[in-house]
Amino acid sequence: MAGLLATLALAPLPRVGLPVAEASVTTVSPFTGAVQEVEVDGDVAPASVSREGYATTTGPETLVDSGTNYDWAKLVLVFGDWPLTDENVRLMVEWMREENGPDNWWNRNNPLNNGYGSGGGSGLGSYDTLVTAAEYAASNLKKRSFYAGIVAGLEAGTSADATARAIWASPWASSHYGNGAWWSTAPVPVVTAPASAWGR
Repeated sequence: MAGLLATLALAPLPRVGLPVAEASVTTVSPFTGAVQEVEVDGDVAPASVSREGYATTTGPETLVDSGTNYDWAKLVLVFGDWPLTDENVRLMVEWMREENGPDNWWNRNNPLNNGYGSGGGSGLGSYDTLVTAAEYAASNLKKRSFYAGIVAGLEAGTSADATARAIWASPWASSHYGNGAWWSTAPVPVVTAPASAWGR
């Protein structure tokens, strides 16, 4: 019996619910001791900060997805690498209205009645999609010297009226739009073409 009591005394039962003592930890800072000071000359100017800029570009896919006459006008400008200014867009939608009217501007998928690449003389041909039509319209304007005035106006992008005068003076339309007498500058309504005209 004495041996049994001695064994129990050597292995005490654990005490439940008592907190375990935490070890005391001392953190030593590497910056203890002397204070470091920095002096700057009074006539030193702060360095300028250069921030990178960014710009967005309207892509053909975005324009096709939206699918309006204004989008097609912008698509021609994108393919021609001309600025997407309000004046350039206004000029293009006015020109489209003179050729096909605003409500059926996508007629034969040839909004400007362009003869180049459309398979029809005098601009009576058609294109497989409005995207192809935009590519050919930009290409025709850029490759023909007698459209140089139109191209210069689009490159400047500052005056729809000046560019319109260049269109009237060019051989684009045999009527020359009545030398401007038949050309309307009234606002052009936004009209969406059928998805099939865009090849979708």
